[in-house]
Amino acid sequence: MSDVAERWQSITAELTAECARSGRSADEITLVVVTKFHPASVVTELFNAGARHFGESRHQDAAPKVAELTELDLTWHFVGQIQSNKARAIAQYASVLHSLDRDSVVDALAKIEHRVSGFIELNLTDDPGRGGVDDANAMLTLADRIMSTETIDLLGVMAVAPQEVDPEEAFERVATMSQILIQAHPNAAAISAGMSADWQHAIRHGATHLRIGTSITGKRPSSG
Repeated sequence: MSDVAERWQSITAELTAECARSGRSADEITLVVVTKFHPASVVTELFNAGARHFGESRHQDAAPKVAELTELDLTWHFVGQIQSNKARAIAQYASVLHSLDRDSVVDALAKIEHRVSGFIELNLTDDPGRGGVDDANAMLTLADRIMSTETIDLLGVMAVAPQEVDPEEAFERVATMSQILIQAHPNAAAISAGMSADWQHAIRHGATHLRIGTSITGKRPSSG
């Protein structure tokens, strides 16, 4: 078994154990392996080990990688910032978009001819330059716009815990925002939160989608 396959199995075992400690079922969790900077061969190794959900964050890297792997039954997630002028191209291969954060992206996706699923990205920092909406009113306004778009199914909220903040505090805030969104849109109950360094905290606060990279894939190639 390859190193990457062993790490996949180790993380899935840890995930099952953490869910049990939190009174949850591992079946509630979608584990998205973030494979940015890694070649298609790593995706194939992980697929053979049992992984089915993969995340990319740069369109210029993701598109050719996806094209190499069309024979595999994969679900691609786009977890990086989406430029409005690339949104339609990204939606051609990524069926789940984790970073819907402004009207222009939603409007671009309204022009595609199929349905995608998406999360509203929350900005948990004080930096307005970071992607994501930064308060409940902005979240609900964007949610209403998404719900009026026939091509997007709103799944819930997504966030990245800032490095300088206690992850428990960050994910508690995400859970609170999720509850506000659910009150307006009851079906938008999913939470995309938790990465290699903090996914255990995210599970304790209701995460349904984890985005884990280096803990599974290992260090990025030196050329990345």
